Amino acid sequence: MLRNISIALFLILATPFITALFVHNSYDVEREIVINQPKDRVFQYVKYLKNQNEFSKWANIDPNMTKTYRGIDGTIGFVSAWDSTHEEVGTGEQEIKAIEEGKRIDFELRFIKPFEATEPAYMITESVDNNTTKVKWGFSGHMDYPMNLMFLFIDFEKTIGDDLQEGLDNLKVIQERQ
Repeated sequence: MLRNISIALFLILATPFITALFVHNSYDVEREIVINQPKDRVFQYVKYLKNQNEFSKWANIDPNMTKTYRGIDGTIGFVSAWDSTHEEVGTGEQEIKAIEEGKRIDFELRFIKPFEATEPAYMITESVDNNTTKVKWGFSGHMDYPMNLMFLFIDFEKTIGDDLQEGLDNLKVIQERQ
């Protein structure tokens, strides 16, 4: 009887770890929007990380968060950091890692609290015509084993995608009223 209870207990405890072996451990999210402004104008706005304070959902969750900056905004190596006690914001920073002028900016997001992670993100601008621009905002993430089990319970692609889309919707409003 004790042996059967031990086996059952072992199986109950081992099942999540075994399941996690078969669950993906990364995701890629991209959302896009069309803005009625020329590409150069839109790119010149999005390449400055400080401007994300105006359109990013995450930058506006906690009006009391502390924001600091290092370097020259809109150039490789610029770092925008945040610190918040709000559980959805936490502490972290993002750095401009690459710029393809007029087309693409790559960031590295470094989350410190409430969890540690380093993830890539980007924004791409593409001309639809002379006065219309498609903006793509993308993010990649991962969770190491066995934390990747969370992918079974939380749809990170939808959650983060919805946040990216909200930011792009805000960006469109800002750009089209100028």
